[in-house]
Amino acid sequence: MKPKILIIVGPTASGKSDLAVQLAQTFNGEIISADSRQVYTGLDIGTGKITTAEMGGIPHHLLDIADPKDQFTVTQWRTHAETAITDILNRGKLPIICGGTGFYISTLIDDITLPDVPADQALRNELSIKTITELFTILQQLNPERAQNMNQSDKNNPRRLIRAIEIARHTPSSETSTTPTTHESSYNPLWIGINLPLPELHIKIQNRLEKRINHGMITEVQTLHDQGVSWERMEELGLEYRYISQQIQGTLTLEKMRKKLVTEINQYAKRQMTWFRRNKAIHWFITGDVEIIKTEVTTFLR
Repeated sequence: MKPKILIIVGPTASGKSDLAVQLAQTFNGEIISADSRQVYTGLDIGTGKITTAEMGGIPHHLLDIADPKDQFTVTQWRTHAETAITDILNRGKLPIICGGTGFYISTLIDDITLPDVPADQALRNELSIKTITELFTILQQLNPERAQNMNQSDKNNPRRLIRAIEIARHTPSSETSTTPTTHESSYNPLWIGINLPLPELHIKIQNRLEKRINHGMITEVQTLHDQGVSWERMEELGLEYRYISQQIQGTLTLEKMRKKLVTEINQYAKRQMTWFRRNKAIHWFITGDVEIIKTEVTTFLR
């Protein structure tokens, strides 16, 4: 029999972390973070990483396990997540995966086989001097399907473009148009989605951003840079780290940085929902439906 796990997804600022803690307290669970940036130490305020007080005594896994100066891949995350799930199950507890990085969760739950292509530093050096337009043109020539299926954020991300080119260059031509292979899942998941009406979500995003700025988010970015995280790496880390680093360097005013971030985070939330809505297994609720969700989980665990 496949082990049962809970998965809590939804857009940024929807209240996933609070719900995960409440369910973990009720159903003897432990939480596995599925956030591509919260794996890094020092990326706390900008990523909205849960604090010790907010954890409510519930163990959280896959936080602060990587150096922000280094790349941490989805394959590495999946390996750590599988280890954490096994450990939690062996101790008779319920694994609860919570986060907004949909691709990470899908890779784990759908047992997706990703291309095993090592880093090619010579190729990366060669491509690093090219513009985003040039990189995308190269990818279109090597793998038209991958280029066509890229979302707008990835198309504007030189690191993602270079990695896609790297994979295409090192994959036999007969395989370059194939998509990652999906196998039968090793788990029996209950997918719970949290969403809010868009006007309410947008207000929460703006209020949360202002709170984070007032609580030291700009200082956090400066500290990371002082500790050796380059401005180029800040660009790769995206959103708050990208635009605050531009503000610190003087290419954006504080007001323009605030406006840019509100717009970009709202667009990010929209992309998250576009991804999650493809998954018809998700049971959708609003933030206040805690008791209804608990009833759903109780039925699932019987």
